Amino acid sequence: MSAVRDRLRLLALLRGVGPGLLTLLCGQIVLTSMVPPATAIALAYLLDRVQGVRAGSLAAAAAPLLVFAGVLLLGHVLEAVRDPLVYAAQARIDGKHRAAVARLAATSHTIDALERPEVQRLIRLARADPENWTERTPGAGAVAQLAEFGRAITLLSSAVVLAAYAWWLIPVLVLPAVLYQQLNRMDSLRWYRAWRSNSGAALHAGLWYDAIVSPSEGKDIRVFGLGQWALDRSEEHIHTLYDPVFAVAKHQIRAHWRQLALLLVPMTVAFLAVSQAAARGHRSLAVAMAVLSAGAAVYRVFGGEPRDVIGGIASLHAFDGLRAQLGPGTPAAVLEAEADAAPSAVPVRFEGVGFTYPGASRRVLDELDLEIRPGELVAIVGLNGAGKSTLIKLLAGLYEPDRGRITADGVDIATLGPVAWRRRIAVVFQDFVRYHLSAADNVALGNAAVPVDRAAVRAAARDAGLTEVLDRLPDGWDTPLARTRTGGVDLSGGQWQQVVLARALYAVRTGARLLVLDEPTAHLDVRTEFEVFERLAAHKGDASVVLISHRLSTVRQADRIVLLEGGRVVESGTHERLMAAGGRYAEMFTIQADRFNRGYDDRIEEGELI
Repeated sequence: MSAVRDRLRLLALLRGVGPGLLTLLCGQIVLTSMVPPATAIALAYLLDRVQGVRAGSLAAAAAPLLVFAGVLLLGHVLEAVRDPLVYAAQARIDGKHRAAVARLAATSHTIDALERPEVQRLIRLARADPENWTERTPGAGAVAQLAEFGRAITLLSSAVVLAAYAWWLIPVLVLPAVLYQQLNRMDSLRWYRAWRSNSGAALHAGLWYDAIVSPSEGKDIRVFGLGQWALDRSEEHIHTLYDPVFAVAKHQIRAHWRQLALLLVPMTVAFLAVSQAAARGHRSLAVAMAVLSAGAAVYRVFGGEPRDVIGGIASLHAFDGLRAQLGPGTPAAVLEAEADAAPSAVPVRFEGVGFTYPGASRRVLDELDLEIRPGELVAIVGLNGAGKSTLIKLLAGLYEPDRGRITADGVDIATLGPVAWRRRIAVVFQDFVRYHLSAADNVALGNAAVPVDRAAVRAAARDAGLTEVLDRLPDGWDTPLARTRTGGVDLSGGQWQQVVLARALYAVRTGARLLVLDEPTAHLDVRTEFEVFERLAAHKGDASVVLISHRLSTVRQADRIVLLEGGRVVESGTHERLMAAGGRYAEMFTIQADRFNRGYDDRIEEGELI
């Protein structure tokens, strides 16, 4: 029953093709299915008339010749239009399927599922983007399933021609052909099982290939001489992927001769019987040719590619698995409703929050209590591994706490919904994304849910200190920020951080009321960082700001400094109060200040346009 259900599901996808195109495709398939038996009948009609030419006129053969030629021409025309119709139908089905996969991944509320290898494997199988000869798409499966109805019409109509000669030809020719098709389908299933059992190796091989051809990883590969090593790793994964598939192929080649005999023996018996009957005069040559042509059509009926159907079903099953892993996604109507919510500055609280990364045993946050007041600039400091970046990811809703809750004005942010909550928040991550877009687009991405406000874009760039960089770009705001784009340039790390800071400030100017900065100025020197924080404090308006920085000399401007240790808040207060307390913060600040006075600088890089 599950196999029938899967095939019906493939057929249901054809609704996405559209009535006009679907009608044309069905018409092509039905007419094509009638060509083989029509060819057999037209050939018999032609031979019958040609045999009587001696007694009659040569013109008597003209009409059947035209009929035969017309049937052949129709077959060629139908074959010519088949590929465009099939391509258009598959493109529409697969386009909607890919959009559904992308929507499922994009509307997943958190990112923890996307980090799992199993989810990445399912995405690769479900995305309907074949990378080798064993993979198929739902569109190919749906069209192939529809074509099977056409082959059924060919089988029935050819069987009528055979039955007109001798009923025993039907079981003699059809039953072996059915058995051959089942064996062929079983072979295809073995292919897919061998392939899917090692689909993770395909993902690893693809990652190594991308690293080899990528400009960013290419620096390490060339400097450290990793080229051959990377190729060896990629080749190892390729062998892991393909060796079992090739083993199945070798077995199928050896067994193919037995399957071929399954077809040749009954075909030879039937054709010899019909030929002998014609030679002895029991049947005319015309009837014999019609039977032989119809018999050949029966075998062509079972020559369809079962991998199209099997591969299409496999892609749908992978999509089902992906939906089970990621959840059903957020409907578009809900997204729009949540996006309409008017954000406002409210107190945000961590209430007994605990969190452990999936698959890990160490608790990163443990009974964390923290309040972020409206309009307050809070600095989060602590040693590496204290949980600072994890706190930011939880605050952004990218992960959900294992225990406790995060509230906005007393309401759990999980109850608010991810879209409504993220409309209130702008985040600059330490590993921010460098989009290969224009400078203007890179800033405006800070709030893609609203129409681009060019005045707000320019104001955010001014507040972030980006104006001087923009003045030096070849095409100003329209300059692509990537050398791989025509007329594009690369920026230094510090300049990119100014772009990303402008992106966050643009979000604040267009509605965000909580600005979260995770090491936003790690690539800036101390003086520039201090100026950026001054501008940030001056232009944040009534928004709250949560700031993570490893430079304690700059966070002293914060309204409140919070020290994390062991996943908990161990100290909290102003810089002056914490220094007077002489605790861990005062110790860390003193050590860092002493290093700076001795000439050390925590600046990661400072550069020009590249």
